[in-house]
Amino acid sequence: MSRIEGYVDYVRFRNEDNGYTVLSLDMDGDEETVVGMFQFIHEGEFLSMDGDFVDHPVHGPQFQMKTYEITMPNDITSMERYLGSGAVKGIGPALAKRIVKKFKMDTFRVMEEEPERLSEVKGISERKSREMAVEFSEKQEMRQAMMFLSGYGINTNLAVKIFKEYGEHLYEVVRTNPYQMTDDIDGVGFKIADEIAQKVGIGSDSDFRIVSGIFYVLMQALGEGHVYLPKEILCRNAGRLLGVAPEDIESHLLEMMIQKKIVMKEEGEETFIYAAVEYYLELNVAKMLRELNIDYDVSPSEVETMIGRIESNSDITFAPEQKEALEAIARYGIVILTGGPGTGKTTTINGIIQYFEQEGADIRLAAPTGRAAKRMTEATGVEATTIHRMLEITGGAEDGGTSHFERNEQNPLETDVIIIDEMSMVDLQLMSALLRAAIPGTRFVFVGDSNQLPSVGAGNVLRDMIDSKEFKVVQLNQIFRQEEGSHIVSYAHAINEGQPISMDNKSKDFFFLERESIGDILGVMIYLVRDKLPKYVNAHPYDIQVLTPMRKGELGVEKLNQVLQEYLNPPSEEKMERHVPFGVLREGDKVMQIKNNYQQEWKVKNQKGFTVDEGLGVFNGDMGRINQINEYTEKVTVVFDDIRVVEYPFAMLDELELAYAVTIHKSQGSEYPAVVMPLLTGPRVLFNRNLLYTGVTRAKSCIAIVGRKHTVGEMIANVNEQRRYSTLRQRICEIAADELEM
Repeated sequence: MSRIEGYVDYVRFRNEDNGYTVLSLDMDGDEETVVGMFQFIHEGEFLSMDGDFVDHPVHGPQFQMKTYEITMPNDITSMERYLGSGAVKGIGPALAKRIVKKFKMDTFRVMEEEPERLSEVKGISERKSREMAVEFSEKQEMRQAMMFLSGYGINTNLAVKIFKEYGEHLYEVVRTNPYQMTDDIDGVGFKIADEIAQKVGIGSDSDFRIVSGIFYVLMQALGEGHVYLPKEILCRNAGRLLGVAPEDIESHLLEMMIQKKIVMKEEGEETFIYAAVEYYLELNVAKMLRELNIDYDVSPSEVETMIGRIESNSDITFAPEQKEALEAIARYGIVILTGGPGTGKTTTINGIIQYFEQEGADIRLAAPTGRAAKRMTEATGVEATTIHRMLEITGGAEDGGTSHFERNEQNPLETDVIIIDEMSMVDLQLMSALLRAAIPGTRFVFVGDSNQLPSVGAGNVLRDMIDSKEFKVVQLNQIFRQEEGSHIVSYAHAINEGQPISMDNKSKDFFFLERESIGDILGVMIYLVRDKLPKYVNAHPYDIQVLTPMRKGELGVEKLNQVLQEYLNPPSEEKMERHVPFGVLREGDKVMQIKNNYQQEWKVKNQKGFTVDEGLGVFNGDMGRINQINEYTEKVTVVFDDIRVVEYPFAMLDELELAYAVTIHKSQGSEYPAVVMPLLTGPRVLFNRNLLYTGVTRAKSCIAIVGRKHTVGEMIANVNEQRRYSTLRQRICEIAADELEM
């Protein structure tokens, strides 16, 4: 361990998220490159630090700082250098020289205690002297705050947020009720606040802690797709988290309801507990749906004539259910079109588009993901976008770190018809944003497969709408798309109907390879993905997708990705790597975004490297490939959908995970040339018909199941799905009942 001292000459690089800094240190005229985590640092400051001299393979000799101290300048030369570095806004080298010449060693005291005296210096007005003093004081306060918060393990980016929110009051908040930060500051969750509280010495039975813990459990449930929790389950889960009795949890619920943090609603003999925001979100979605569900008085003969014209122009004959859908969109403000694979949804959508085009209507097409939107465009010939892009998501650092949709009640979408595909993926929050941007009279056509898994986000929108029986639903059942010798579509429908499927491998696109051990399954799976299927379906190995029901276990996502990475993208001297909590990320890796990031910038570049398109937002389930890992800039470049380029600072790599294998749930809305599905054994709540059906319908040209026939049969027979707590159906029905009573 070595010790060095010197002035920060200039900062070469700084990652504001984690404080990682590369700086040049002036040591009596000698320059030294220093790297390390600095909580708050500025050019011109004097540092004393301990660390090691190392020889970096790319950047050469440097000093790796372990610990450091900031010492305020204590001589005239150092004061002048500090002030002239830009540390205080409005003071440059020339002005710093005049200030220090005037006040000498008393300079900093004057700036803190008698700032008005700065106007005695030529070129400084009274107003400017006050501004300089405020800036100087804030710098001192922020430095102290950064050092204070770093003692509780809070990173720089979060510490700055805390300082901006509370200022000098942050010390009181941290020492008395750190849980307050979970309400006030984005990025501070219960676990961070709880760690601080333990260090401060706040008791485990603190009222602040219990209230915060209850809300945390509700937020965790939200992340699992639930809009509410039954009171019994909430009290049990919160009690287990906090280490207190369930009755201690229940005693705080009334207080939280009075504070309007939660809503408690009696449903029969049960009590449902909602985070207040989610309750009113669900209620408002129900209200907006009812307002848009208008009945139109149209002539049956005119509709029939229009349908005949479309059939003639397209040289097709619609099936009765497809005609029913076309008649429905003429009569109702909201129509739900649902059906399994190969039942003619695309043909029906094309007919709907032609119908409205002949009416002279303006039409928008959208889907929840980029891949689904791309498929929609290819199928219809009409440009489709993601729902987020249609609503013009915007925001970022310049907006204080927030994001929002430009399209809303004040700036609605000026269109007549909106057609949304893959509706099973649309969660409650996105549905709310979509409906808020619709003007009265906008018609909606919601297209999806109601037998798919529900959305990753909270809510069960499509199924709740169908179950409410308040909207026109057209169910397509007749199978059209069935190539000779193909069984993916027919087997998918058989699975959905609970019928057994043949696993004799006489099909050209549906294969079953029986294996009884995990080792054998892994070996076959690697052979299929790397060697056999790419040639069979004319695709790259990266396009072959492994789908599994589970995250944990030997055949879960986490273990499978480690194995597949080793065989599909092994380490090489030519490939840069970055170690992360789950293992390693490597150039060339297939990755997935695992949380919605509405502020993440992306760009599309042409062959010459010029940006031709750009926007905001990378979303849960988006898949891409690592193009570059840059240790110097501390960024990982990922290309999504073969075109969108996104740069991730190292501090944001927790938003990515390997995606050679993904859960079936995360595969929704996607279609792959070939799918490999390992099915050996697992929890009954996951190994069900709904999940198997969703996995099979992700395959376009080929699916191979590896495992036990008995497991496949049990999944087909198992109709027990993991319950999702949502009440959009009840809210819709309540509003409809109220209208009847009026």
